[in-house]
Amino acid sequence: MQWRAGTVERELQRWSGAAVYAVRLAAGEDADGGAAPEGTVKALAYTAVVGDPHPGDRVLLNASALLRGLGTGGLAFVVALPDRLPPDAQPGPGHIVKARYTPQQQMFLAVDEQDSPHHGVLAEADDLGGVPVVVADLHSALPAVVAGVRAEDPAARVVYVMTDGGALPAAFSRTISSLRGAHWIAGTITVGQAFGGDHEAVTLHTGLLAAVHVLHADVVVVAQGPGNVGTGTTWGFTGVAAGEALNAAHVLGGRPIASLRVSEGDARPRHRGVSHHSRTAYGRVALVPATLPVPDLGGEIGDLVRRQARELCDDSGGRLTAVDVPTGGLDEALRSSPVRLSTMGRGLDEDRAAFVAAAAAGRYAVGSRTSS
Repeated sequence: MQWRAGTVERELQRWSGAAVYAVRLAAGEDADGGAAPEGTVKALAYTAVVGDPHPGDRVLLNASALLRGLGTGGLAFVVALPDRLPPDAQPGPGHIVKARYTPQQQMFLAVDEQDSPHHGVLAEADDLGGVPVVVADLHSALPAVVAGVRAEDPAARVVYVMTDGGALPAAFSRTISSLRGAHWIAGTITVGQAFGGDHEAVTLHTGLLAAVHVLHADVVVVAQGPGNVGTGTTWGFTGVAAGEALNAAHVLGGRPIASLRVSEGDARPRHRGVSHHSRTAYGRVALVPATLPVPDLGGEIGDLVRRQARELCDDSGGRLTAVDVPTGGLDEALRSSPVRLSTMGRGLDEDRAAFVAAAAAGRYAVGSRTSS
């Protein structure tokens, strides 16, 4: 961990649970490794964790990812306001610790623990009752899946279950904040080590059950938070958990739907058409029956995706079933999104296939619900 100290100059941006500041680094702490005292960086503060910095406050920063140029949006993170600590939260129920055994571990009331008012419901709940569960690899698929749901049924209650493969704090995601503010999702449940949703859950399984039995979801979307990790190897990417999520949805009596990770704009051959992430997670990690909605993309990319999806189903030994989904109206639905669509730095115009594929999964989910 690489520390930096600095002084808050001004607030740049704010959304639910987080704010970004311009922070002037202390002398000798330039972000480029030099000694220029005028160095200024962007730093994100989780206000529920460290408090609310003001201009003039001295802050301690974690600059590790920023200095390495990793995918944190070009940000340092505020670790503490050493001269103005936030007041202690009022004592309350809950004893589930997340970000466990790290210096910033926190204690929450989990929806499934004994002190929760929902404990009795979840102690008895053991079935999702056929509710469709759309599983996606990347966080960027979330608004596109929801756009597809809304294209068919704007009144459908969509609940997002955020797993802990990417960002742990839900507050890092401006997507969640904007979708919630626009009433595109009914709530977020953060599971595992992820935290900061409308409800916390200890496991993915209780998170799914809470989505249906506590938040009364018509459709559940499961995906990791922002910040997918990949290594260019078959198994070394956090999206393998998408296969495990399909397993959980099936075991609990849901309707598992695998949203294909598709790209026509990614220069890497392993992600062209249907990504190798989908082929591994759905074809080798998932061990249960699931549906693969295949979008009618048209042209060369459409032919490629259709062929790859059929091969994936064949290789699964019949567990996976490909279903062709019409895409009429999905472009308009995607353009109505309250958040800017972006995947790996590419927007809707640069990688239409990525977003239409996710939207097709949402469209299919609504149809599977109404036809069941």
